[in-house]
Amino acid sequence: MMETEQIKELMEQFARTGLRSLRLSQGDFTLEMEAGGACQPAAAATAAPAVQPAPAPAAPAEEEQGVAVTAPVVGVYYEGPAPGADPFIKVGQQVEKGQTLCILEAMKMMNEIEAPVSGQVVAIEAVPGELVSFGQTLVRILPR
Repeated sequence: MMETEQIKELMEQFARTGLRSLRLSQGDFTLEMEAGGACQPAAAATAAPAVQPAPAPAAPAEEEQGVAVTAPVVGVYYEGPAPGADPFIKVGQQVEKGQTLCILEAMKMMNEIEAPVSGQVVAIEAVPGELVSFGQTLVRILPR
């Protein structure tokens, strides 16, 4: 179960992101938040595994370029290894498959997100220090 401070921190980050809703499940604990609504922590009585909904497809305003690297978890996006440190990547930079692109902090765990392909970084779509949702595009890489 999440600690009260973790829930408060998540609520504050959620309020800053502009997201409409968020559902987070951990074991038999589920936390749901909706913009303009109330938080409702609920302990699920069943042992059924939580199912992550598929992200809604974005309306194609223009042809997206490159391979989208998406968030595997809900978490806070960090562009570098520490506050004030140089970012792992910059737009225009060449990266190798397996190279660290960024870090997502989820439940006090730091998750390094690696490049799925070698190529050139063509876009960084996440904002440092902001909460990203499951399936949200973080970076785009044009493969070589």
